[in-house]
Amino acid sequence: MGMHIVKRENLPLWQKVCLYVGAVAAALLLGAVLLLAIGVDPIAYYNRMFTLGTVGNPIAYKVYANYLADLVPLVLTSLALSLAFKMKFWNIGGEGQFIMGALATAVVAIKLGGVLPTAVVLILMCLAAMVAAGIYGLIVAALKVKFGTNETLLTLMLNYVALYLLTYLMETKVPWNFLLDPTAVRPVPQSFDKMVKFPSIPLVGKFSLNVCVIFVVLIGLLIHVYLRRTKQGYEISVVGDSAGTARYAGMKVGPIVLRTVFLSACLIGLAAAFKVGSTGILSTTITEDVGWTGIIVAWLAQLNTWAIFLVSALVCVLHYGSTVAAATFAQVDSSFANMLQGVILFLVLAADFFTRFRVVMVKKGGSDHGNG
Repeated sequence: MGMHIVKRENLPLWQKVCLYVGAVAAALLLGAVLLLAIGVDPIAYYNRMFTLGTVGNPIAYKVYANYLADLVPLVLTSLALSLAFKMKFWNIGGEGQFIMGALATAVVAIKLGGVLPTAVVLILMCLAAMVAAGIYGLIVAALKVKFGTNETLLTLMLNYVALYLLTYLMETKVPWNFLLDPTAVRPVPQSFDKMVKFPSIPLVGKFSLNVCVIFVVLIGLLIHVYLRRTKQGYEISVVGDSAGTARYAGMKVGPIVLRTVFLSACLIGLAAAFKVGSTGILSTTITEDVGWTGIIVAWLAQLNTWAIFLVSALVCVLHYGSTVAAATFAQVDSSFANMLQGVILFLVLAADFFTRFRVVMVKKGGSDHGNG
């Protein structure tokens, strides 16, 4: 008896939905058992988590604003990564590219904030972030095209180069380091939120919508059009399916790879500009692991532009809601919230695997006898 993994063909939508829902339900059930074991009512905990703690909260508008502040960089980073992934270029360097974009944003904000008009500074912050992150990603793409290097390994290593650079700048108080507050005794990041910051638009009551949310929706629409309606988007799909076929069709694979990876990294840099430009400060935790989470989101959404918005929204509810719920119950710490998120994502990924493949049991010398 042997076991084989076979690709599924045209799994019905309702079965896919059942697999995903079942995975989430199984994870929540496991979490409920653990909550009961430590004396916490799982219904109360999950109610707090999925409502983001807004029920009966007089400052619920701030909760929604904070939720959207987490959602914007995740959506944009996931969209950016999906561009490279469609081309089978495994850009695992979202964290590093985000950090380089964040550094460039802070430099422009601190040096030019209050000197030039706010709108001009905001535009320059975005452009600087895109160029810095784009070049950081382009280095790997150039090495891939020229020498055939492994982009997964290189982008992964460059994440840590960027992280240690950021840590050094945030923890080294010397006269030339203008990223730190010169009036503080200890290394403290310099805040620039009073000099330059992305504005918010008043909507309902005290709730204001950050303009970055609108920008991200528009960028999502442009990416959708770019992939579906342009020659460049078609070239990405062809190269992703087969680089050999693309070459046979007369496409210049090298320039296509360079162009697409640069665009992918630029958008990640823009996500960093939105994040830093909205918080008004740079820190060692500015990414909040968005580069890693974006990989999961892009994969779960199967690289579909609009599905990325939906999956990102659900992942942010899970992340932000778990943190809020953990703060409410004394017995539950942040470790449980992280564990629950990990279990849900792991089981959803497992469900995603079974939407694409099935397990077939085969007798030696015989034919298929079952599948899972």
